[in-house]
Amino acid sequence: MPHSHYRFAWRHYNSFELLIDGSEFYPAMLTQIKAAQHSILLEQYLLISGHVMTQFITALEQAAQRGVSVYLLLDDYGARDLTVADRQRLLQAPLHCHFFNPFRWSAIYRSLQRDHRKLLIIDGHTALIGGAGIADDFMYAHDATPAWHDVAVNMQGEVIQDWHTVFVDTWQRATNQSIAPLQIIQHAVGDQAAQVQLADGLLNNEIMRAAIRQIRKARQRVWIATPYFVTTRKVRREIRIAAMNGVDVRLLLPGPLSDHPWVSNAGRRHYQRLLQDNVRIFEYQPRFIHAKLILCDAWVSIGSSNLDRWNQRWNLDANIAIDHPLFTARVMELFAQDFATSVEITARSWQQRPWRQRLREWWHAYWVLLIQWMEYWVIHAHRRHK
Repeated sequence: MPHSHYRFAWRHYNSFELLIDGSEFYPAMLTQIKAAQHSILLEQYLLISGHVMTQFITALEQAAQRGVSVYLLLDDYGARDLTVADRQRLLQAPLHCHFFNPFRWSAIYRSLQRDHRKLLIIDGHTALIGGAGIADDFMYAHDATPAWHDVAVNMQGEVIQDWHTVFVDTWQRATNQSIAPLQIIQHAVGDQAAQVQLADGLLNNEIMRAAIRQIRKARQRVWIATPYFVTTRKVRREIRIAAMNGVDVRLLLPGPLSDHPWVSNAGRRHYQRLLQDNVRIFEYQPRFIHAKLILCDAWVSIGSSNLDRWNQRWNLDANIAIDHPLFTARVMELFAQDFATSVEITARSWQQRPWRQRLREWWHAYWVLLIQWMEYWVIHAHRRHK
C-alpha cells in the first residue's frame, strides 16, 4: 500500500487564494481543466454521480482528447456512488484512471486504508486542494437541505513541485506504474510561505503532529473547524490546556445539519469538560459545515484531514500550512462570518439540555466505542496472522 515518509520544507515564494463553497471552487477547477495544455493530475476521495460529476467527466474527456496527459487516482470506496455508466466513461476515455485500493471484505485490514486526499494539479504550475469531493452536495440544495459549506485553496509557486512529488509517489505505489515525465513550468510566485503536509496512514500523520505543535505554541487564538469531532484524547487535552492558559480557543462544529448526525452526537460527549476549561464551542446553523480549518495565531492549515482517530491511523490526507498575514486575515474573516451564523454552546445551556438529547449522545457514543473496539480487533487479528 502507498506509505511514504515525506516531510517537506517550508517554501517561501507562493501565492494563495481561498475559495469558499462549491460555487467558487468547482468553477475554478473546471476552468483550469479546460485550459490545461500539458497535464492534469487529480487525486480524489468522494465522487458521486450527478450534475457536477458529469461536468468533470466531460471536461476530463475533452482534455484527454486534445492530447493532455490526464491521471486520475480515485478512491474505490469513496467512488461507490458512481454509476456504472460514469465508471465506464472514465475507464474507456483516453486517460489514465486507477481506483485506489478496491474494497474487499475478505481483506478488511488492507481495505481500511483509504485515499482521502483532494488534490488537483494543472500543467505543473497550479494546484488546488481542499476538503470537498466531487458531488452535487457541495453545489446544490437537495431535498430542502442546503449545499454543504466547504473551502479550498488555489495556489501557485514553489509548493507545486512538492504536490507533484506527492501525486507521482502515491500513483506509483498504488499502481506499480510510472508517470511519464511532466513539465514543471513555474516555481517561484508571490511571497507567501507554506508547507505541504501529509498523512500516509499507519500512524504516520504529519498533519496531526504539526497541528499539535502549533496549538502548544499559540498565544492568541486556536480556532478549529471540523465536521467530525471524534478527536483523539491528545488533541482534546492540548486545546483544553491552551484555553486554560488564556488562549482564545474556539471550535466550529456542525449544528442541526450533518451527513452523519450520530458522529456529531458522539462528539458532544466531550462538550462539558471542554466548556469547563474555557473552550468556546459554536455549532454552525445554516448548512452542514464540511470544512477542515485550523488557525493558530497566524498559522493556517487547510485540506482534507479531519482531526479524528480514523484519520490518525488509516487515511491518506493532504493539507497546506500557510503563514502569511494577508491569508490569515482572510481566514479570520471567514471564521468570523461562520461564528456569527452559529449558536454558541455555553456551560449553562449545556447543563440544561433535555434528557432526550443526553440519551442520543450516550447511545451514539456507545456505537463509536463499539466501532473503535472492532477496529482494535481487526488490527490485532491481522497481527496474529502475519
